[in-house]
Amino acid sequence: MAKAVKKQALGRGLSALLKDPSNDISSVNDKNADKVIGNIVELELGDIEMNPFQPRTSFNEESLRELASSIKELGVIQPITVRKLGFNSYQLVSGERRFRASKSIGLKTIPAYIRIANDQESLEMALVENIQRQDLDPIEIALSYQRLIDEIQLTQEQMSERVGKKRSTIANYLRLLKLDPIIQTGMRDGFISMGHGRAIINIEDQSVQLDIYEKILSNKLSVRDTEALVKSYNATDSIELPKKTKETSDLPKYIKKGIKEFSEYFGHKIDVKVSSNGKGKITIPFHSEEDFNRIKKLVERDQ
Repeated sequence: MAKAVKKQALGRGLSALLKDPSNDISSVNDKNADKVIGNIVELELGDIEMNPFQPRTSFNEESLRELASSIKELGVIQPITVRKLGFNSYQLVSGERRFRASKSIGLKTIPAYIRIANDQESLEMALVENIQRQDLDPIEIALSYQRLIDEIQLTQEQMSERVGKKRSTIANYLRLLKLDPIIQTGMRDGFISMGHGRAIINIEDQSVQLDIYEKILSNKLSVRDTEALVKSYNATDSIELPKKTKETSDLPKYIKKGIKEFSEYFGHKIDVKVSSNGKGKITIPFHSEEDFNRIKKLVERDQ
């Protein structure tokens, strides 16, 4: 506890140094730059502006409230990162959720790491930091990859080195941007998984993509069912739903009703098998690491 208090006091001392016009730091070569760069500094929230390069466009309000409650009890445990724009002026690089949550509960200051970076470096830092998050939807990740290509001129090989992902993984995310915008929105909102999207993308005609998307939603199709539907269309130019198995049609009514509720909750078609003695097994499919983490959060939330 004493160590934490000391760090906060140091942060306040550095904050005072930064407010002294005679100590204005604009480069790593300036006087006292070594005392600030890489250290935790308590900055006033009002001196920090939002990052126009922030790749994240939506924030879960419930999640922000939970974070705000945690900050109210424990403080900001992980400092945000900002870049210095000018005297007593900063721009957010990463940590927007912490920044927003802190403002929402009326905090005046926040612990921060100060970086000195140009616009391109700031954008790259924000995009790479954002991609590393665990709670992003596949489209947000794909858009971040695309911006690294368009605005930083990184190749897929260079991105692979920056973010620690296989080149094939990056390529799979980027392909999702070829989906109809309505389907992309459905993926962002959790109506379908990345696995569904990867199956649909094998069809170039976006009107057909939408027809299949509607069938996925109305019939609670699994990724495997969707893959079969896409394969059937590519072979016959006709969209026909996979036939129901005998096992499903022979299930008791209470299980059929339960399957529908489970499927709506988890966002996938749940598989249930029942033996003659009434015992059975429920299988919850997932189609990627992101999808598994999404399901895990659903379970943790209701514990």
